[in-house]
Amino acid sequence: MSDYFEKVKSFVLDLDLSITYQNAEEEVLVIEDEVAGISNLVIACADPILIMEEYLFELKNSQGDVLKNLLQKNRDIVHGAFALDDTGTRVIFRDTLQLENLDINELEGSINSLGLLLSEYSNELIQFSKS
Repeated sequence: MSDYFEKVKSFVLDLDLSITYQNAEEEVLVIEDEVAGISNLVIACADPILIMEEYLFELKNSQGDVLKNLLQKNRDIVHGAFALDDTGTRVIFRDTLQLENLDINELEGSINSLGLLLSEYSNELIQFSKS
């Protein structure tokens, strides 16, 4: 377990976010913030970066219009971006930050960016998940 993991964990607790899972050996936290609509946000320390990912929905078919729309929306996202996981069928939110200089404001900004994205774009995401 690195000092980075403990630092990130303390930031999460200071931000009053709920930790639903933690594995100090693998340096992974899973958090949620019901008010912001954040559920199962995985935060992993992979020195030299912090990786944050939240699964959003599964692509049903080849959905060129959905992917185009998501890429266009990436331009508006303050921190992080839409991405596909390794299977190419699961849409996730992903953000990375440098661990060495990480501070609570930077982590909070990334988490708030996800919450803002979910609140502003939720109707479209729901429609995409049904297509």
